[in-house]
Amino acid sequence: MTWWRRSLWGLLALGALGAIAAAVYSWRTMPTIDGELRVSGLEQPVHIERDADGIPTLKARNRHDLLFALGFVHAQDRLWQLETHRRIGAGRLAEAFGEVALPSDKFLRALGVRRAAAAQWARASADTRAAMRAYADGVNAFLATDLRARPPEMLVLGVQPQPWDPVDSYAWMLMMAYDLGGNWSKELLRLRLALRLPVARIDELLPPYPGEKPLPTADYAALFRALRLDAATATAALPSSGGVIAGDVSAFDRVLDRLQAAARPSGIEGVGSNNWVVAGSHTTTGAPLLANDPHLKLTVPALWYFARLEAPGIRVAGATMPGLPAVVLGQNEHIAWGFTNTNPDVQDLYIERLHPADPNQVQTPDGWAPLKTFDEVMKVRGKPDVKITVRESRHGPVISDAGIADDLLGNKARSAYAIALRWTALDPDNDTAAASFAMSEARDVASFIAAVKSWVVAPMQNMVVADRAGHIGWIAPGRVPLRKPANDLLGLVPAPGWDARYDWAGWVPADALPQQVDPARGWIATANQRVVPADYPVFLTSEWAPPFRQQRIEQLLSARPKHSIDDLAAIQADVKSLASAEMLLWLRRVQSKHPLAAAAQRSLDGFDGTMTADRAAPLLLWAWQRQLTQRVFADELGTVYERAIATRTLRDALHGVLERDDLWWCDDKTTPAAETCAQQSVAAFDAALDEWRQRLGDDVSQWRWGQVHQARSEHRPFSRVKLLARWFELRTPVGGDSFTVDVSRVLYQPDPTTGELFLAEHGPSLRALYDLADPKRSRFMHSTGQSGLPWSKWYANLMPEWARVQYLPLWGDGMPAPATLVLSPGG
Repeated sequence: MTWWRRSLWGLLALGALGAIAAAVYSWRTMPTIDGELRVSGLEQPVHIERDADGIPTLKARNRHDLLFALGFVHAQDRLWQLETHRRIGAGRLAEAFGEVALPSDKFLRALGVRRAAAAQWARASADTRAAMRAYADGVNAFLATDLRARPPEMLVLGVQPQPWDPVDSYAWMLMMAYDLGGNWSKELLRLRLALRLPVARIDELLPPYPGEKPLPTADYAALFRALRLDAATATAALPSSGGVIAGDVSAFDRVLDRLQAAARPSGIEGVGSNNWVVAGSHTTTGAPLLANDPHLKLTVPALWYFARLEAPGIRVAGATMPGLPAVVLGQNEHIAWGFTNTNPDVQDLYIERLHPADPNQVQTPDGWAPLKTFDEVMKVRGKPDVKITVRESRHGPVISDAGIADDLLGNKARSAYAIALRWTALDPDNDTAAASFAMSEARDVASFIAAVKSWVVAPMQNMVVADRAGHIGWIAPGRVPLRKPANDLLGLVPAPGWDARYDWAGWVPADALPQQVDPARGWIATANQRVVPADYPVFLTSEWAPPFRQQRIEQLLSARPKHSIDDLAAIQADVKSLASAEMLLWLRRVQSKHPLAAAAQRSLDGFDGTMTADRAAPLLLWAWQRQLTQRVFADELGTVYERAIATRTLRDALHGVLERDDLWWCDDKTTPAAETCAQQSVAAFDAALDEWRQRLGDDVSQWRWGQVHQARSEHRPFSRVKLLARWFELRTPVGGDSFTVDVSRVLYQPDPTTGELFLAEHGPSLRALYDLADPKRSRFMHSTGQSGLPWSKWYANLMPEWARVQYLPLWGDGMPAPATLVLSPGG
């Protein structure tokens, strides 16, 4: 045999051995779903029946064992997800991902998420502690008995699973509250803008809720000019008088670059939810119907994990979240419930003035006071440990101690200022966990509302609920700060921390929280819009979402006297964008001589803002808006522009400019000419056609919104590794945009890895419809599958149905259970 034949056979043999090894490894990572396992920590046997889609029904004889089993199945199917949740909450990402994750870890350590979680766990009631401990014991029982091989992410990164602790659950609840309560990000944006623009122009760029006037505030642009906050001057001595330091703040924008780059994103446009509940007087069954679809980051595996839980006195089904021992959204034997974000203003930033001789003292209204200090050690994969000291003021964590404010504050040891965050979710009496248990155990609308009113909940949510007796209700519970009448900044921008008028004055009383039961019109709907009148006696927020989704839901609910559950499904699938319909009026006025202009305008024929994936018109509209937004705002905003469009499209600002024909904004101040809005609109249209002919070709009739607007479920971390992304990441074409009921967020920045535009990375992470007449007709769907293992048949099986807005039965009654695992005490 010649050498090349021997080599070929050798390669084939190596390939075969590799394939066998891969197959054996893949098989060993799969959890045990049939037969019996003996585990320590159980009181009595538990049956875990999985249906054809991998959704488990957990049948236990007591609550402890039920929550133990929930922790067990979460670990079986989502171990890597649990690991990432734990590491995010603890600020320990760099241990696994290396130096690239160090800025996030520094921020999370400075924010003090894990410290706050530990304090909340220490104050939890005995009942809550027992539930949390049972869940953690279930996760750890899987690690001890059924983990035969680590998931591929752990294998590649060299990560060993560690025991789950109840504090990990509390930390993950805080991270979810962070994602839903990002007012601080907009405070920083306003501050950056104030270094370039007067307040009146900022109010045009970030306009108030439609039909309202900007909040009356002090001239905060003048305030920030008076505070010398750049690195060159921040170490100056304190003034002899009690006034602010005079000077220039031109370098303040650089710190904000780093602050927002290092911190996890929050307060993102297109991140919200829809829910509505219809009374039996307006349904075909005569009993209430309830719909809910939370709009969150799309990931693989999905954020949600479906489960059905049964024990004496407990029967509940719906969406659970790995890391938490509860059905977060769902239905029990008596009620169904759903959430949307109220967008409460529960975060304020403070500029803290430090003592010139001691950086661990801060000026307060009563003189100098010491800061609390904490030493943090961060392990970094492949690098030496990193040590930092973080501080906490009377307002909260000093987030500038993460090193993200050096360009502004200069050397930490000599800086005159620091930046602190006050946030309700970090308070030690935050009792969201107990509220979750009480909600899932409520027996009617009244007991549900009473349960959530009596707990300290973060973040504030619009909760709709219906019961089998025919009642419907809504309440927005949560801890919201009361701001003093003298507060002339109203939480819109960072405030001087030494000035008592900006301190919070207590909390909005529970009885003052907005709520409604059995309204005369027969339905309640929320979509992150303003839910209280403008003259409401207490200030909740100025961060309401534009009302387009809400208006469309109201149109559809009012279109017929009675609705079936299928009608509600059609509403969840609706992709008519009222916001885009408004912008379309301006696009149709464009008079372009571009070679593709005539074909492009023909593609708009018959287009009414319905953003279907199979049309070119939605792509043309958004491509034009993207180019026009840049031409109108980028010259005035400078480096702030890229920060602004990272989380929002500035759509409302652009519409206002066009409506006013505002030449100040439309003029390109980098050129000697005075451009008009009409000229900029044509130039934007031409640039959009040039850009997309390069990407999709010259035949506009063949362009499709769904070609580029794809729902991408990101895998962490392998979506950032091109060789691995195709095996782990999930994609599917979708319609809709940031303002449709079936939402799919549109942003203007290209993907940092691929350069693609208009990927939809936030959308309906869950859709659910609940029938109070016949729960067997209740249904739900999330965006990927139950398993986190890419070779599992349950990794991506739900995505095609999710994209088509189809559903699975919520309850498993009468459905076959192809796999049944019995967990027995012992082991």
